[in-house]
Amino acid sequence: MSQPDAKLLPFPKAPRERRPRDPRIDAFRGLALAMIFIDHMPGNPYEHFTLRNWGFSDAAEAFFVMSGIAAGLAYAGRFLPESRAEKGLWPAVAPVWSRAWTLYLVHLFLTLAVITMFAAGAEYFGMASLLQKHNLGAVWDDPQETLFGLTLLGHQIGYVNILPVYTVLLLAAPAAMLLALKRPWLLFALSAGLWFAAGLWRLNLPNFPKQGSWFFSPASWQFIFVTGLLIGIYMRRGERFVARSKWLFGIAAAFLIFTLVWKYVPGVGPFMNNQMWKLSELGLPFHITSHNKTFLATPRLLHALALVYVISCIPWITRLCAHRLAAPLRLMGRQGLLVFAAGTVLALGFQVILFGTDKAPPLAWGLPPVGLALLLLLAWAADWRRRRESVRLPDQPLRREELRARAAPMTAPKLGGTS
Repeated sequence: MSQPDAKLLPFPKAPRERRPRDPRIDAFRGLALAMIFIDHMPGNPYEHFTLRNWGFSDAAEAFFVMSGIAAGLAYAGRFLPESRAEKGLWPAVAPVWSRAWTLYLVHLFLTLAVITMFAAGAEYFGMASLLQKHNLGAVWDDPQETLFGLTLLGHQIGYVNILPVYTVLLLAAPAAMLLALKRPWLLFALSAGLWFAAGLWRLNLPNFPKQGSWFFSPASWQFIFVTGLLIGIYMRRGERFVARSKWLFGIAAAFLIFTLVWKYVPGVGPFMNNQMWKLSELGLPFHITSHNKTFLATPRLLHALALVYVISCIPWITRLCAHRLAAPLRLMGRQGLLVFAAGTVLALGFQVILFGTDKAPPLAWGLPPVGLALLLLLAWAADWRRRRESVRLPDQPLRREELRARAAPMTAPKLGGTS
């Protein structure tokens, strides 16, 4: 039997040289975080310019695909056969699950922060209605069971429901990466099949203590996360998960244009929605014929995937993301979790102010820019601290050796024999 062609192997041995950081990763992650922050403040004028106005998907899909790409880039190398043979499997799994634990703790902090802010707002503005917003009512009506549900992620506050899904996906990520490194397209097919089954049979995690299920179905949203994961794994190799193709680019670009026509050309939207309804009457599953967000319906999924593909095929977008004008976005993207957490606290805190002041126009115009400036300042401080610590790191081994050398004369008499 002849030897297989090395080009047909999905993941040849990794080169030793470290590839430069792709500026698109940080820039688009920063942009997604900025849009999430703006969208989490309903009623402000800037929300008319975020991604959800340009198609069926929004910043949530961007967040999940970017999270998958980041996970593939950061962790996949530990799961390579040579790495596992040298260090074992647990050193590869541990950092991923440690990150999941961090996300869980951050989610609990954000939940407590939101409960506190809305309780304080209700007291300050004299608005008892604030205590019932965003699924907060159960906290006051049945605190014992609800607090238990909050801890187990069974009860989630509105606008604070992304990290639980991300946590679950990271727990499953090691198994996904092991399969991705051997059979990437098999993983993609299994992920697509799970997405279809989740929408068909409404597979989701249950709420507790109230009835219902999670706002984001992990079984559905894993598909776009896994797609990002595969993209990130291939990027580590300097390759593409889906090759450049003129006809595929044309189809994706045409679909993006079609979504704009669907949304904004008079008469087209009602007509297309009616056709979707007719398809549902013929028996097609609801996640194929709707725009449902919980189960990542087909129009949303296709729009997100088409957008990712088109962006990845345009060379000048890489240069644009590397430009100094995009530095603020890259900065926020590098500090993704910190910016997301701080942005959630600021956005929900600003919600309290907007509700309490009846969405006064000056505040609706002024608070979002102030919040973005604070997030940028926080990201700069965190990045500055990281760079400062990284400069000190090379000196640490030398300092330890120096301390050992200085301590050696004092400990020698205790360790040695008689002279």
